[in-house]
Amino acid sequence: MPSGAGDVHILRDISLALPPAKTVSIVGPSGSGKTSLLMVLGGLEKPTAGRIHIAERELTGLDEDALAAFRRDNIGIIFQSFHLIPSMTALENVAVPLEFAGAPDAFAKAQAALEAVGLGHRLTHYPGQLSGGEQQRVAIARAFVTAPRLILADEPTGNLDHDTGQMVIDLMFDLTRRHGTTLVLVTHDAELAKRCDIKIAIRDGHIEQNEGAAA
Repeated sequence: MPSGAGDVHILRDISLALPPAKTVSIVGPSGSGKTSLLMVLGGLEKPTAGRIHIAERELTGLDEDALAAFRRDNIGIIFQSFHLIPSMTALENVAVPLEFAGAPDAFAKAQAALEAVGLGHRLTHYPGQLSGGEQQRVAIARAFVTAPRLILADEPTGNLDHDTGQMVIDLMFDLTRRHGTTLVLVTHDAELAKRCDIKIAIRDGHIEQNEGAAA
């Protein structure tokens, strides 16, 4: 990745082929490149070399507008810090990606997505009126509402207590199975990583361990 001091080689010699409808964990020490890999997969960072193919589409040659449209239609992202819009209700937050896509039934689909995560009674609440676990469930509903091919989750339980985090993870795995989505999950939790179909460990920008994915 470029910087003022020249190229910074965060990821090197990464080669992965992830099958559809699988859960994938990425583990490694802080600074190993886990989040950078997630950003590259989501088209939020451009690699200085190599190619990224998702859903039969090569991302590396797309401009910013085309990347944004591709993410809208194919990728859902779940952050550790929720990233909800504080001035919007839960329903409005979940409807945002659908409205960007021009869906005529955006609010009906958003309501169904919130009901699927157990928040049908919180539609008109703002993020500041919700607990951390509820905010993350809103973020999960927003990520899944467009039926994406790929979900990227960066430490999605990092700001939650153990029991709430466990509930959120169970919910994500359940939605992944129901939607046939590929879930790529960055985590420091070894037990959570073991639950995934494919387990990848990164150190110093290299894949140190790969259980289940084609190289």
